[in-house]
Amino acid sequence: MSGHATTVPAAPSMWKQPTAVWAVVFASVIAFMGIGLVDPILPAIAKDLDATPAQAELLFTSYLLVTALAMFFSSWISSRLGAKRTLLLGLVIIVVFALGAALSGSVDEIIGFRAGWGLGNALFISTALATIVGAASGGAGSAIVLYEAALGVGIAVGPLLGGLLGNISWRGPFFGTASLMAIGFIAILTVLKKDPAKPAPVKITAAFSALRRPVLALLAATAFFYNVAFFILLAYSPFPLELGATGLGFVFFGWGVALAITSVVVAPILLRHFRRSRLLMVVLTALTVDLIAAGLVVHNRTGLIIAIIVGGLILGISNTVLTEAVMESTDLPRSVASSAYSGVRFLGGAVAPPVGALLAAAIAPSAPYYLAAAAALIGVLILILGRRALVSADEGHESAAEEAADIVLGDAA
Repeated sequence: MSGHATTVPAAPSMWKQPTAVWAVVFASVIAFMGIGLVDPILPAIAKDLDATPAQAELLFTSYLLVTALAMFFSSWISSRLGAKRTLLLGLVIIVVFALGAALSGSVDEIIGFRAGWGLGNALFISTALATIVGAASGGAGSAIVLYEAALGVGIAVGPLLGGLLGNISWRGPFFGTASLMAIGFIAILTVLKKDPAKPAPVKITAAFSALRRPVLALLAATAFFYNVAFFILLAYSPFPLELGATGLGFVFFGWGVALAITSVVVAPILLRHFRRSRLLMVVLTALTVDLIAAGLVVHNRTGLIIAIIVGGLILGISNTVLTEAVMESTDLPRSVASSAYSGVRFLGGAVAPPVGALLAAAIAPSAPYYLAAAAALIGVLILILGRRALVSADEGHESAAEEAADIVLGDAA
């Protein structure tokens, strides 16, 4: 009998990454901050610039619509410019248009500058995901968890920063974002090495061709309706809550923290026990129930805050599972898969905010939440009806989930 004990290699730590990866992650956090940054200041902008809630919600729509449309071409652009130049171009655009929004004198001007901001956001976010997955140590599982961590932290800090700076002036969050993005630009410029090889050119129609893949089309369609629910919860909720900028900032900071915790810690553990498609069905059903509850308690501030925080817990799981499913379900280049999926996904986010505000004005304050619940339920039905096509999204889910969960649990230990 041998006296040598078998040594099990330690799981790679998610936190032991090349400096270049951390530079992209840092800039990603700031980019995701831009999504929720305006959330706490929407009522203040509507009041100070004499705009209706529906007009104020267009700050989300112009941003997300341009983000969505540009996403379809981001892989084509990055294949010509290379990842580093595309990331830097996106950051420069965001800085310029965030400054423009800060200096605006009307809600229409802010809407226009937010649209330009969305272009930079699209170039940066879709390229950042592919860059992190390609450069991170520990494999695709750790990279996706790291990317979702950046999303979670950005979504959490964005509303808090927006609320604190917005308490001084609604212009403050825009100046803050421009400054932080400039720092992100310097970090990537100095730390991220030049692309090691000239990227293979991608056709301008690559993202649209990718959507011909049944599994990617189904996941993208699910994400479209999921994002309708996501952005009604995020963008419409500040109005029925009737809180000041600081109060809204703390509410959505809690929402973002809940999202970050479940996306990074809970989702990888659940994926060890459930297939991706099945887990998506479960969490979207839970989201449907939560949104119905939000509609029922819309006039009870405490109840609505609880529903928002619970929604964050659910959204964190679905974000990670959807991203992993998309990135692992096809043999497409990750930049192309990300471009196609994100384009459709953000279209859902663009539609939701103004439609929610109009429904609230025309019917009742609870109506947007019931629309969001219906959208989440449609996502469940798409998954059920297309379950045969989702086989490739579930293939290898155990090894990927175990890798991600081991990373998380190993770091915790």
